[in-house]
Amino acid sequence: MSSCWAPQGIRPSIPSHYMREYRYCYGAINAQTGDSFFLIAGGCNTEWTNEFLRQVSQAYPDNYILLVMDNAIWHKSSTLEIPSNIDLAFIPPYTPEMNPIE
Repeated sequence: MSSCWAPQGIRPSIPSHYMREYRYCYGAINAQTGDSFFLIAGGCNTEWTNEFLRQVSQAYPDNYILLVMDNAIWHKSSTLEIPSNIDLAFIPPYTPEMNPIE
């Protein structure tokens, strides 16, 4: 944002290069310790969800992990690969306040 002088009653035009950019981030927080695990992803889809689950499982191989998730279609895909030390729990639709990481 910048400022400039213009004659009274004339609104100056300020050229800008507005571009919308997106970042996709998967995350998990341990409710007991506050520890967090994040993955900056290339998108929100089953492929990236599988990668996130794999990395969380590898980071905590000796722990049982209960992940609270929303009902995004890629969280419930038939091709979702859930590691053996992870279980998924789904919140009711349209209740982001029930997901602490949101």
